[in-house]
Amino acid sequence: LSLGFVFLERMSESTVQVHLLVSLDTLAPYASTVCERLKTRFDLENVIVRSAKVPSDRLALSCTDVPLLYAVLGPSTSATSMLESESSVPIISLPSTDADETALSIAKCCSLASAALRAKVQDVVAARQQARLVQDAQWKTESHLYKNSIAECYDQKQQITGDDITVKDRQRGKVRDRYWSSSSSTVALVTTDRQSGFDRALAQVPFKGAVLNLTSAFWFEKTKHIIPNHIVSVPHPYVTIAKKCKVFPIEFVVRSYMTGSTSTSIWKNYQNGVRVYCGHPLPEGMKKNQKLEKNLLTPTTKEENHDRPISASDIVTEKWMTQEDFDVCAEAAMKVFAFGQEVAARQGLILVDTKYEFGRDEETGEILLIDEVHTPDSSRYWLASTYEERMAEGKEPENIDKEFLRLWFRDNCDPYKDAVLPEAPRDLVTELSRRYILLYELISGQSFDFRAIVGEAGIQ
Repeated sequence: LSLGFVFLERMSESTVQVHLLVSLDTLAPYASTVCERLKTRFDLENVIVRSAKVPSDRLALSCTDVPLLYAVLGPSTSATSMLESESSVPIISLPSTDADETALSIAKCCSLASAALRAKVQDVVAARQQARLVQDAQWKTESHLYKNSIAECYDQKQQITGDDITVKDRQRGKVRDRYWSSSSSTVALVTTDRQSGFDRALAQVPFKGAVLNLTSAFWFEKTKHIIPNHIVSVPHPYVTIAKKCKVFPIEFVVRSYMTGSTSTSIWKNYQNGVRVYCGHPLPEGMKKNQKLEKNLLTPTTKEENHDRPISASDIVTEKWMTQEDFDVCAEAAMKVFAFGQEVAARQGLILVDTKYEFGRDEETGEILLIDEVHTPDSSRYWLASTYEERMAEGKEPENIDKEFLRLWFRDNCDPYKDAVLPEAPRDLVTELSRRYILLYELISGQSFDFRAIVGEAGIQ
């Protein structure tokens, strides 16, 4: 313990030197990997690899005025045992053959007297925890229970489609159907299992509607302290009873990263030379997927032919909304997004961007958050544990990909022109269902409850 205090006192004066004592010749490549990890992840460059088989007095000659730490890789030798009892230098034994684990253990020791190194250690530990969360959810949703439930729903054609319902007061959307009565102050919103793309219906994805509806319900409950919402009740995983609202004709898009592929996205506009986007000046030299200096509100209009990005000032001058109404919605959108990022980070995810919709309660006049919140369809999520590493390597951020079904249609037909589309392969549709459920569990931290949906006779 006293050696440790001496080590800390000396570390505060200069950079620590680490000697990796290799006890087996076969561990030399492993030691080199540990050196590389210490340099790239923790900026520890003063690392030397040595043989643990040399006499202890020879190793002890290494002692200089520079703070020194011995780390034994592999089993102890007589030399390292002697060194441990006779040297004034701290020595730690690391039997693990996991280079990442060993480098982290050494960095933890060296971080005791360095706030900067301590911050790096904390980042690495957080990334490892985030990766474990994702891995656990992946394994869980790949289990027999999940795959069997999805396959059974698909094979028995139990998806919720809304195709056989004939009700007068009904508005059918791409995914969500709206039912109402003129005598009621509420509407029933049914989120179906329909999967759309290319402005066409592509497939019926088991449990997708439940995932979207339950994800929104989760976030509506979590964010009601920021702004009230339209939820009255969620009587079924696919159904939400909501207050009737007059919807504002603006989508409140919030972005935290320079990314996107559509014509209205910040990255596509930036690529085309735009440097003032929705009223926000953008610096030169930004790269795709780079984090923005701050979260930006980048609204779009909801027009019949096409949406377009629009600035806050133009929303008011073009009379899309009053300044007072816009300010309420804008403030709420930014706060809900920041809160969503905090929650997502604890689940190992980065909330990259999303869209919100607001409306005015037809009875009370109160402005409410409506539609959906932070769902896999309305939001972009990346895996937090690999973002920095992949950006450094020039790779796309890792995500739970849902585009593979669209790509299959693009490769096997002309989805814009063909009158009849081919049927999507069963394995692709069921895999897409698993990924939607995976995203729900990652986002909410909750297990997907098949029993609440599937009874003895199927989906109830």
